[in-house]
Formats: sequence, C-alpha cells, structure tokens
Amino acid sequence: MRLHNYVFAVGATVLASCASHRPVTTTTVTQEVTTTGPAIAPVTTRELLVTQAPPRTRIETRTVAPGPGYFWESGYWRWTGTNYVWVSGHWIARPRPAAVWVGGYWARRPGGWVWIEGRWR
Repeated sequence: MRLHNYVFAVGATVLASCASHRPVTTTTVTQEVTTTGPAIAPVTTRELLVTQAPPRTRIETRTVAPGPGYFWESGYWRWTGTNYVWVSGHWIARPRPAAVWVGGYWARRPGGWVWIEGRWR
C-alpha cells in the first residue's frame, strides 16, 4: 500500500510540473450590436480579445504602386486563434479621390488586445 501512495505522489508531481511549463493562451469573442433606426439594418462589430501580446511590427519595403489612385496598406500581425501570422503590406485602390485610409492596429483592452480593422474615411 505504501508503494501505491508513493507512485501516486510521484505521478501527481510529474503531471503538475508538466502543466506549469505549458503556455496558456485564451481568446474571448464579444459581440456588440448597434442600431441607428428602423430604416437602417443593425451594424455588428466583433472584437476578439487576445491575451497574448502581438509581436513587434515588421519593417517592410514598399513595392512600386500599380498606378495612380492606389494606397499602401502596411503589413500587420493577424491572430489565427492559436498564434500570430504576418500579413504582408499591399496596394489597395482608393475608392474615391478624397478618401483617407485609417490603418488597422492592435488596441490594448482590459485582459488583452483587440484588432481594430483599417477603413476608408
């Protein structure tokens, strides 16, 4: 019976030490719905809270614009649900001459970070 208790104690200690060395990353999805009146459909925005900080932004070299009216969207880190992957920068067509691009960014929130999508204004 003593041997059984000893084996159990050693096994529990080994399992506890293995569990303490594993990185834990959790994600939380929240949904915010805003309505502006009965004539306009509701706008839905999802924020994915990532508990792991995004890596530092990479420095990229811009290629030559494919033509007039294009804007360079810088690269960014995208969360896959388990890790970050780099999305390279690229040229996007300006939707109208006076349009201004507001780039996407990672914003700090209580408990983690959320990605705010880039958009035209």
